Amino acid sequence: MKVLILSTGTGEGHNSAGKAVLEQFRKRGIPCDMADALEFASERAASCGKRIYVWSTVKATRVFKGAYKAGRAITSSRRKSPVYYANALYAEKLYRYIVDNCYDTIVMPHLFPAEALTYMLRKHECRPNIQTYFVGTDYTCIPFTEETEADYYFIAHEELMEEYVKKGVAPEKLVPTGIPVSDRFRNLPSREEARKALGMNLEGHCILVMTGSMGYGKIENLVRTLVFRMGEKDYVYILGGSNEKLKHRLREAYREDLRVQVLDYTDKTAEYLAASDLLFTKPGGLTSTEAAVAGIPLAHTRPIPGCEDCNQAFYNAHGISVSADSEERLVEAAMELLARPEACRKMIERQHQVINGNAAKDICDFILRHGSEDEVAG
Repeated sequence: MKVLILSTGTGEGHNSAGKAVLEQFRKRGIPCDMADALEFASERAASCGKRIYVWSTVKATRVFKGAYKAGRAITSSRRKSPVYYANALYAEKLYRYIVDNCYDTIVMPHLFPAEALTYMLRKHECRPNIQTYFVGTDYTCIPFTEETEADYYFIAHEELMEEYVKKGVAPEKLVPTGIPVSDRFRNLPSREEARKALGMNLEGHCILVMTGSMGYGKIENLVRTLVFRMGEKDYVYILGGSNEKLKHRLREAYREDLRVQVLDYTDKTAEYLAASDLLFTKPGGLTSTEAAVAGIPLAHTRPIPGCEDCNQAFYNAHGISVSADSEERLVEAAMELLARPEACRKMIERQHQVINGNAAKDICDFILRHGSEDEVAG
């Protein structure tokens, strides 16, 4: 077995899910690599696709919301979408790379490579020599999933099976493992150990704000309200992603308030979660799952319209996050939660009951079993 994980750079959550699966295969000594599917498209096409995604989700949310609704309408008609044909443009180059490097197992935590491989496998009729697995990274069946033809679909929760089936995915292909996250989020240091390692104050509450890699949402309003409500010994750490303008404005606004720390990109997200008492984050599927696996009281900020609305609804329904229709009301709800240790403890308990922290391991184990069964059958 030789595994290739295909993701893209349109949202870091897909890459993080892929890396979590990569981690599990390599722990078992299975040859496994990871690649960006859009790198097989022309440089101009890949760059354009990423720019459009960032613009539509951060600067033009109405456009993205309209496109998302249109996507659901198109796929409900069972016609192939423009997304399918756009990804078919680089499928041949991707196929040559897979064959030339002897990959026989493809894991896809993103729709784009799943579309490309669906086209490729139809054209070359290369099953069963190549096995494909789609990894859902949201708590919904995203548009266009049903026009892909993977061997199996790893989905976020068993409650979503009916939704996938209604969209046209065969029930025997659905495996409700949960969303894969790195083992780092399960094996955390104590709060005191994490704070010491990160150079944090050991007293007071530590509140973490994650803006997402692109800094989406009205973060400045949130931070302003939060600072007003915080105690003198409380601290807020803001993980600002790649939004340099947002980070600059926040640093200027709070340069004299040592309680507010604005950080650049860090690979210590797990450690910051371990050190914190409460997390504010938009309801991305991967980030929300990492938080639930880490076990931290969670407040969801404004979602990117579309699948993040579904993520937020799922978490709210299970009592594993709080949300509100304004930054002011969200901060109020979050601070009330933080002031009630028993409520925080119960939310963490529910997070561990609802969210599978071993999803990456379970996905790897399933693929290995499936590969062994195919070898025996062959």
